[in-house]
Amino acid sequence: MLELKDICYKIDNKDILKDINIVIKSHEFVLITGPNGSGKSTLVKIIMGLIKPTSGKVLLDGVDITDKRVYERARLGITFTFQTPVIFKGLTVRDLLCISRDYYYDDYVGRELLKKVGLCAQEYLDREVNNSLSGGELKRIELACALGKQGKYMLFDEPEAGIDLWSFEDLTNIFKDVKKSKCSGLVVISHQEKLFNIADKIIVLENGSIIEFGNKNKINKYLKNSKCEKCMRDNNE
Repeated sequence: MLELKDICYKIDNKDILKDINIVIKSHEFVLITGPNGSGKSTLVKIIMGLIKPTSGKVLLDGVDITDKRVYERARLGITFTFQTPVIFKGLTVRDLLCISRDYYYDDYVGRELLKKVGLCAQEYLDREVNNSLSGGELKRIELACALGKQGKYMLFDEPEAGIDLWSFEDLTNIFKDVKKSKCSGLVVISHQEKLFNIADKIIVLENGSIIEFGNKNKINKYLKNSKCEKCMRDNNE
């Protein structure tokens, strides 16, 4: 179980997150949505350890990990994908997959992981992860690495950003498969209704606070009166 207790985060005395309390149970898919600037990315970065909260605690299976560093949390089974994928000049896709698998890797595994995200292994395994790859390609490679890690808790910051509609259909199916896998919990930031449909719980953040928490039906009431124009626009497309 992953738990956030009374999480607050401030920058220059400005509240970015205020009294956040969340419990993510085993094999639970929690989707976080809300207007831009509401604190969504900050929240998942706090879970990953990229940012330390001003106050409050992050607990993993009852153990306080608030002061643990990113690599320590990764070893405990927490994985994270960025909204904008990171470029690794000098490393190939095979290198990244190997690292993600803690070096328990062979090309059969690599081919299967790339196949899951819609990439041809023959074309991509030996490619360097640099600016020659599009944003969508980098997204898929990052997703393949996250799947290869098989973390206990997988965190995704707007995984649909920069990918086309066909890829998004694949992405939805991947998350359905992840829910059935060994992954204990799935946390995704998104504005996409198709992901709302498969999430167990949906959290709506606004101005750094949780203003709604529940299933899709409950969230739909929020969307009808929401300032979140991106959510409403995406869900009407």
